[in-house]
Amino acid sequence: MNEERRKILEMLAEGKITVADAERLLAAVDEPDRAESESLPAGKTSCKYLRIQVDPAPGSDSRDKVNIRVPMKLIRAGLKFAAFIPQGAHGKVNAALKEKGLDVDLAKITPQDLEDIVSNLDDMTVEVEGKDKVRIFCE
Repeated sequence: MNEERRKILEMLAEGKITVADAERLLAAVDEPDRAESESLPAGKTSCKYLRIQVDPAPGSDSRDKVNIRVPMKLIRAGLKFAAFIPQGAHGKVNAALKEKGLDVDLAKITPQDLEDIVSNLDDMTVEVEGKDKVRIFCE
């Protein structure tokens, strides 16, 4: 038995979670990573990193460059971590996200949804009237 399953069963035994919560968590832990196991559409390659680069505009006072490379495995793990949010807290989390402009339901996001979002980013660049340039892409 792996460590995650054991912890879920311990929480159930201690009464910290309900049987329904335990079933949902065990399903999330047992679910193979669909993003890696499903074949991608023709022409698409699996993304290993989500990359975010910020370059200062010519003539900008700032010369700082930002280069962030986030492993997709970390993002996928975070998505699975959402299954550990207690059922009663989902509403509060979703409301807080909505306040920040993200109208999503964490319980309904799947690994395939995440892959679709990231793969459709392609090579997104945002420039605002001579200010910093932000690029978001997969590699």
